[in-house]
Amino acid sequence: MPQNLCPHCLRVLPGGFHGTCPHCDRSLENKNPEGALPLGTQLVGGKYTVGSYISADGDGLTYRAVLNEEKRFVLIKEYFPVTLCNGRSPEGALMPKEGREVLFKTSRMDFKDLYDDLHELTPATGLSTILDVWEENNTVYAVEETEKGMTLTHYLTLRSRTLTPAEARTLLQPVMEGVALLHTSGLIHRGICPDNILLPIDGAARLTGYGTLALRTGESELKTQLYPGYAAPEQYSAAEFSGRYTDVYALGAVCYKMVTGQTPVAAPQRKVRDSLESAHSLEAGVPTWFSQVLGCALRLDPARRMQTVPELMSALTDPNVANAMFERGENQISTRKIMAVSLVVIAVLTILLVWSFARRRDDAPTPVTTPPPAVSQNSDDSGEIQTVPNLVGKNYADEVKDSDLYTGYRIVLTEQNSSDVAAGVIISQDPLAGTLKTESNQILQIVVSKGPNLVEMPDIIGYTQANACKKLDALDIQYKMTIVENDGTMAAGCVADTDVKVGTRFNAGKVVVIVSIAGERDDSLVASAAAAPESESTESTQETESASESASE
Repeated sequence: MPQNLCPHCLRVLPGGFHGTCPHCDRSLENKNPEGALPLGTQLVGGKYTVGSYISADGDGLTYRAVLNEEKRFVLIKEYFPVTLCNGRSPEGALMPKEGREVLFKTSRMDFKDLYDDLHELTPATGLSTILDVWEENNTVYAVEETEKGMTLTHYLTLRSRTLTPAEARTLLQPVMEGVALLHTSGLIHRGICPDNILLPIDGAARLTGYGTLALRTGESELKTQLYPGYAAPEQYSAAEFSGRYTDVYALGAVCYKMVTGQTPVAAPQRKVRDSLESAHSLEAGVPTWFSQVLGCALRLDPARRMQTVPELMSALTDPNVANAMFERGENQISTRKIMAVSLVVIAVLTILLVWSFARRRDDAPTPVTTPPPAVSQNSDDSGEIQTVPNLVGKNYADEVKDSDLYTGYRIVLTEQNSSDVAAGVIISQDPLAGTLKTESNQILQIVVSKGPNLVEMPDIIGYTQANACKKLDALDIQYKMTIVENDGTMAAGCVADTDVKVGTRFNAGKVVVIVSIAGERDDSLVASAAAAPESESTESTQETESASESASE
């Protein structure tokens, strides 16, 4: 029989959970709220001891706890959906509400699937580790590591000034790497905010606050938990589809808070009247290019928002990457363009000034047009000012590669996929066309299109929104969802059709329309879902398994 350990000091309790601890003199009375596990409850045959209740959300309850064998503090989250649960039996088992049994079971499966995936994925950079997952008491328990430190929210309140962009980027780097790993594994966090970012005393920042899709989606069957200012607009409606871009919005919002000291305006309010000020306007020390990147990450329309975390990391690190992105963006004026125009204006004013002084000196009736004796590096042999030519839109192989027109440049080429530009055509260049040429053999960097990224449409018919999302994200396929009424033949929330048929090769940049079924399910399908084993694979396309998966939405 395992020994009872004090949940405060980890010392052995010879008399059990009564009175006060003889070692630390702290109370051992159960002060956990009614319905929660009592202080001192033993789980998994005494492997864990439940300590004090911490918090609750729509998914469940969180407790401090002890891993007895290792004498180590941990956190335990217990699946306990208040909207679906009717308390506990005398033995401690959860009891679903009458008429909500199927939804309780399938929502519980969602909870277990999420934490099973996190258990396999962690430990990983920037992610809080899930140590254990099991079923007991007609529910699911997940054990998470606990670290000494503080939340990012607390850290920001202690500072006397905002973080510089470089400081913010460095602090968030491990978290962004962790989120990118989640996305690669088909998971979306949907709850990134300063409260859920931990800063351990002796380690890098880590992301916690994991939750199921239903917890982080408005109008769902669970009590929703959204974070105003950090939750993306698509999270406020069950009719809209969240994706990797949802976490990009939240990361942009967190960085905005770090460099400006202000929480972004909440998405619902912005949709009525978008009064979000740029980071640069709030904090002059934030460079324009950095501010523009945050603005792109915080766009209300997911289709116009930055799509992936690696994109965000690169753009926040390198102004050249950011400027190149906005030079091709919608109605954006980059800092590089402004500088190029300014240089041309300065050059013209310099010539006029030289002409004016020369005219006064010689008192001549005609302007002096002879250039200075020494020819500058941005002039040709005739003394005329040279500017960088425009290569964008030209075919590299046919018009640029062996052309004598560009012998005064060293052309550096990179390639990338493009849905809008034909293969072989130049997408962008650096320096921009019209910029003053500063060297006799100047480097000219160009990006050449490789054409669209062709992929084969996977079979997602009958899949839930979450599982369809995993398959499409793995292939970098862009998508959006529409909701239709259920005709009674499919389970609610399943994918009924797509506008690109299974097996078709197409451009991954094309937006695939997913038709998702809403409304009540056919009774026979509900019965199949209730009877299906909980270990069914989410990758199966069999009808019974699809029905079982569907209730997770």
